[in-house]
Amino acid sequence: MTRRLAQVAKKVGVSEATVSRVLNGKPGVSETTRQSVLTALDVLGYERPTQLRGERARLVGLVLPELQNPIFPAFAEVIGGALAQQGLTPVLCTQTKGGVSEADYVELLLQQQVSGVIFAGGLFAQADAPHEHYRLLARRRIPVVLMNAAIEGLDFPSVACDDAVATEQAWRHLVSLGHERIGLVLGPSDHIPSRRRLRAAAEAAGGSLADGFVQRSMFSLEGGQAAASRLLGEGVTGIVCASDPLALGAVRAARRRGLRVPEDVSVVGYDDSAFMTCTEPPLTTVRQPIEAMGRAAVELLASQIQGSDVPHSELLFEPELVVRASTAQAAGLRAATAPAVVDLVAGA
Repeated sequence: MTRRLAQVAKKVGVSEATVSRVLNGKPGVSETTRQSVLTALDVLGYERPTQLRGERARLVGLVLPELQNPIFPAFAEVIGGALAQQGLTPVLCTQTKGGVSEADYVELLLQQQVSGVIFAGGLFAQADAPHEHYRLLARRRIPVVLMNAAIEGLDFPSVACDDAVATEQAWRHLVSLGHERIGLVLGPSDHIPSRRRLRAAAEAAGGSLADGFVQRSMFSLEGGQAAASRLLGEGVTGIVCASDPLALGAVRAARRRGLRVPEDVSVVGYDDSAFMTCTEPPLTTVRQPIEAMGRAAVELLASQIQGSDVPHSELLFEPELVVRASTAQAAGLRAATAPAVVDLVAGA
């Protein structure tokens, strides 16, 4: 019993005495804390006390597009913990190739009578994708929060990192290192964040980008490798990527061509997801504020569940450029600024 109290208290962030009061049905505990304790019992696999078993934990769907990109497990960890503190239980729904679709997950979640849904990336960010399941949630008045830029017409609160600022930071970093031929690896043409990135890059480049300097790909290491290979064929010396896996694909593409990173080609990623300090070379990337974004998404959802009005607009968070070893001065600039070497020959 003591071990159970300690584990639940640690999970929720309250004292063991508070947990004991909840389990014994004593007063003096807020409803939010009480629900958080009950949810922690469910998550940790403990049975609720007999007198509390009739209370069903409040469920929230957490829909992720994948788990291969480390950024999505990172968001899931933050969101799951924040939901538990609100007395809500996350139901993880992860899409896999050829598996359950996003629309199918929505139907399943509705059958479970979820209190709300958080989409941490998904089809809402693609203009040409099906969106009827989002409209179904709106018609049912289910609280929803979107994490990423959404298409027009989906009137849900959303949380996003500022894609335009992120692209500008990466672009200006490469320019400051003397790179003049900079390429861009983006997602599909109907992907709203990628459209924002393209506009920001064009502005940073002085108004436009050559067609060959913009390549599109699925968000995977293999896609990044193929797109970066095309850019390298155009003679770029710097590459800005829309995700860390795309950037790792770009590093692989450079090496397959016999080029060195960063001596011959500089690469910048996006997300600063797990293990980017452990790659070779460690990846220069633009960091998303995962903790702040995840908690903001949960607060927006919890407010809706409690019946409060929230702004149905986009809450933008500032990214941060993290400079590591995958970027360096352009080769031509290094050669021009290298100190001259004078051979001194005896007797000359």
